[in-house]
Amino acid sequence: MKRSTINSIMAEADDLMRKYGFTLPPFAYWTPEEFAARKDIARNVIDARCGWDITDYGAGDYDKMGLFLFTLRNGRLADLQRGGGMCYAEKLLISKQDQLSPMHTHALKAEDIINRGGATLVVELYGSDDHGRFAEDKGGTVLCDGIRTDFSAGQKLKLAPGESVTLMPGDWHAFWGEGGDVLIGEVSTVNDDETDNIFREPIGRFANIEEDVPPTHLLVSDYERWLA
Repeated sequence: MKRSTINSIMAEADDLMRKYGFTLPPFAYWTPEEFAARKDIARNVIDARCGWDITDYGAGDYDKMGLFLFTLRNGRLADLQRGGGMCYAEKLLISKQDQLSPMHTHALKAEDIINRGGATLVVELYGSDDHGRFAEDKGGTVLCDGIRTDFSAGQKLKLAPGESVTLMPGDWHAFWGEGGDVLIGEVSTVNDDETDNIFREPIGRFANIEEDVPPTHLLVSDYERWLA
């Protein structure tokens, strides 16, 4: 992805989030230079990988397959493993109309996916085999707004604004916006995007970036290089 495209997506996403009443924390608007100057006091943000995250999954066609994310808060895997401390995370996501977030599951993370505003959020679901692998002939059970809901293999849940689904490890899912763009909330256990995304197809989690212009704001995938 070109950096100029990423900068534009950030601006558009900020407008959409504000439209539905969400304002990002102050560090979201730091320039790269401001972030570098404050990296010592922002160590928790950096280590928890909070911030902007825009991906085309390495496929090079963001509008067809991609996702906007902003991680607002995130705990530590060590806390989750010991069962105490900051064991939770929260994100805002934007799924554009017909923009696929491809089929995947998580080994550790349980998550609530919430339609916070906009069009319909479609969530396609499959179950797992006995080893946690994708099973094209298996359904399962999820919670929709806390209500037990059985699903068949490949069933597409359609979530209107305000509706949600709770996904557990082993619940395979893909999602996209139907009829327009969707602002999505994600409330979960600790988020580890580097190791806990298991995709059905071998694709990348982060975009390859062409630096055609300077970044407006840093992505979480920029932290290691820009803030070293």
